[in-house]
Amino acid sequence: MISTQNFIFFFFFFLFSFVSSHDTSIIFTTLGRSTYAFDIFALPTTHPQTEFQLTDGNSVNFNGHFPASLPPSLLSRLPDDDSVNSGKLPFHLIYVTERNGTHHVFYDAVFHGVGERRAILEFPPLTESTRVQVPLVGFEQSGGRVSMKDKPSLSGEFLIYVSTHEDSGVPRTSWAAVYSTHLGSGLTRRLTPKGVADFSPAVSPSGVWTAVASYGEKGWSGEVEDLATDIYVFMTRDGSGRVKVVEHGGWPTWADEYTLYFHRRCDDGWWSVFKAVLPKSGVDSVSTQRVTPPGLHVFTPASSPANKNLIAVATRRAGSEYRHIELFDVVSKKFTEITKPVSPHAHHLNPFFSLDSSWVGYHKCRGSGNGRGSDTLLLENLRNPIPGISLFRIDGSFPSFSPNGDRIAYVRLPGLYVVNYDGSGLRQISSRTAFSTAWDPKRKGVIYTSFGPTFASESTEVDIISINVDDEDVSYKQMTIGGQNNAFPSPSPDGKWIVFRSGRSGHKNLYIMDALEGEVGGLHRLTEGSWTDTMCNWSPDGEWIAFASDRENPGSGSFEMYMIHPNGTGLRKVIQSGTGGRTNHPYFSPDGKYIVFTSDYAAVSAEPISNPHHYQPYGDIYVIKSDGSDIRRLTHNSYEDGTPAWGPTFIKPVDVEWPNGGHPCSFEDCHWLNVRPNASVMDASFGLGSAKIECAQ
Repeated sequence: MISTQNFIFFFFFFLFSFVSSHDTSIIFTTLGRSTYAFDIFALPTTHPQTEFQLTDGNSVNFNGHFPASLPPSLLSRLPDDDSVNSGKLPFHLIYVTERNGTHHVFYDAVFHGVGERRAILEFPPLTESTRVQVPLVGFEQSGGRVSMKDKPSLSGEFLIYVSTHEDSGVPRTSWAAVYSTHLGSGLTRRLTPKGVADFSPAVSPSGVWTAVASYGEKGWSGEVEDLATDIYVFMTRDGSGRVKVVEHGGWPTWADEYTLYFHRRCDDGWWSVFKAVLPKSGVDSVSTQRVTPPGLHVFTPASSPANKNLIAVATRRAGSEYRHIELFDVVSKKFTEITKPVSPHAHHLNPFFSLDSSWVGYHKCRGSGNGRGSDTLLLENLRNPIPGISLFRIDGSFPSFSPNGDRIAYVRLPGLYVVNYDGSGLRQISSRTAFSTAWDPKRKGVIYTSFGPTFASESTEVDIISINVDDEDVSYKQMTIGGQNNAFPSPSPDGKWIVFRSGRSGHKNLYIMDALEGEVGGLHRLTEGSWTDTMCNWSPDGEWIAFASDRENPGSGSFEMYMIHPNGTGLRKVIQSGTGGRTNHPYFSPDGKYIVFTSDYAAVSAEPISNPHHYQPYGDIYVIKSDGSDIRRLTHNSYEDGTPAWGPTFIKPVDVEWPNGGHPCSFEDCHWLNVRPNASVMDASFGLGSAKIECAQ
């Protein structure tokens, strides 16, 4: 069982440790996340005509589950009303929701057909009178611990789900583990062994067994598309009897007590669904078979409770820009489109069946009416496990605070913007491609940034410029010469110097130049080597410069955090995220005692294919003492959090809406699903060639 003693001890330890950094704010970006306005919808599996929105349009709702039955602890919360208990049964829905600054698992009973008998497709508006909503697990139910929740299902009185609230204890190792919470007592048990990460749990029809995608003891090796997980099965009651049943697979779903479906990316490049038949004793004779054909991507299967030969799947077909839900009969090999005829120009994710298989659920963009006045937020407040420090996700990239904390500069790729912390005074300063903003600490309104492409080679034309955003006629001053990828400017606290990275030597190293005149007023090299030093930040006392570097393995993509004195002495490593990991974008706290940064320290938290596209489906925000001790994880999700900044004032922890109404819900599907697999292999699958289809069984 999970003990709260250690949690309480560390909570108060860190509470007092961080007292000097109270009344401050941290801001960061999650590329694309601010335009996720997901709700869960359902369609009939026969004659689908109109999508029905099942969740309430509040924040982000996804990964639903229709429970087979309800335990007494939930039945007791349903209204005792003849109008809703007269044979017109509700949808019972378990799902994940991101609201009030953290993840929760909710139960909703959504009633339909109230009053006069309606046709099955005639739903009343989803008002308060037609919904019962019960938080099951979340921040409050877990003793105030911030964590990600994912893939919930209900088995009797027990909620089975993924949570990331326990530190794995090993850098670059996932915190994702499967837990069981008794809804009556609240008692929670960890089902995943210590030192192991589990994803995508599925409970068997009897509730006896749970299947998961897991690395086992081998751990994550940095893959960002098809995770190198296997399928394990264990007893739901306590996690015992754990055994690996399938090599290479993810997103398991039970057809019956001895049959699993799962997905896998095959050697021919196509994602496909496989069937595994488990023996009634032992695992030596597990048989697997590819059931969906090449020629299209098929993934995230859900078994039909009423027909073990029917699965609901997400598909990406050749030439299609959208992810759709289809049914697939594994006997007849026939696909039936569900969402495309009704909603052709939208992505639909992660299907699940109702108990009688007459409905299939999924999540997608809800459109405009989400009940909060705008589709997106400029600043989304998140729960911070460190009291006294507000935490915000901004709908932009590379944010930075003005010296007194009242304004924020950020970029939107392209474009440079400035806004007041309350959302007022929004202005576009430039329409050019910019990144990595920084405010001058002494000259009011002066911002430093870089104009040019991101993620480019050493010789790419990128230069640092200064802009006074308070001038009536905004003008730019170019600070660097030659354009050899000069970027990530950070001024010294006295306003005299700027540290930045440059590729002018053929390698990206750190340099320091005059803050008024740029490099023509004075320039000297701070670091030198055939590696990359980048993402630098000057400490508030002027004594240190923190930066990210791949100097231990140049060109590998692995970055550690270092500190160095401005005179080039005292180089030391602050933190490394395991072997081959990434620790980037360091930024000092206003008192200089801590550093906020982004890292893959906790690896991945979910299967990337179950989410929208992220270039790196990992990376959370952390805080560490500048001496490298007392690391704290601030954010928990399966997205890519990055480019944090730490401001000197405490921003009230409430959401800030876009002053202009924001942006509609939108996101990109996984880019690697757009790539057409090997053409000769695909042509052979349609009888157009002689290439052999290969896919491990």
